[in-house]
Amino acid sequence: MNIVKILILFTFLFGINSKSQAQNMNNESLEKILYVLADSIQGSPGNWRFKINERIFFCLTDENHNRMRIITPIIAEENLFFPELMTLLSANFHTALDVKYALSDKILWSVFIHPLKELSKVQVVDAVQQVYAAAETYGTTYSSTNLIFPNVKKEEPTLKKQ
Repeated sequence: MNIVKILILFTFLFGINSKSQAQNMNNESLEKILYVLADSIQGSPGNWRFKINERIFFCLTDENHNRMRIITPIIAEENLFFPELMTLLSANFHTALDVKYALSDKILWSVFIHPLKELSKVQVVDAVQQVYAAAETYGTTYSSTNLIFPNVKKEEPTLKKQ
């Protein structure tokens, strides 16, 4: 993201009339945020395709059901192996934080899902950053931020016989 976009985004997020708490987010407000973040964007309200640093994202919303998701594809399901699926599940608990790794339509995705109306501008920016980071760190740290939720127990869980 270049310095001009960062300054515009900073002004947009922390302007005089901006609220950092949850607001009544809708497609119109969300599109404005995505427009500032993205290198390019296309689509219609509730169904956008955008790029950041050559990575393709999709943002899908349903205002009637108060849902939204920001996603980016990572790899075809056929290229995943069982041990890696276990790593992804563990990452969803420890390192992916607000985003998750998920399979749909035979593709592994980095996904952020949230109620639409309750989103703040800051949360949208953070969500896009985390979706991007989780996709980029696939195969290495499987993380969406530098924060890692502590893994207290390193041993494999065992089932108790009854």
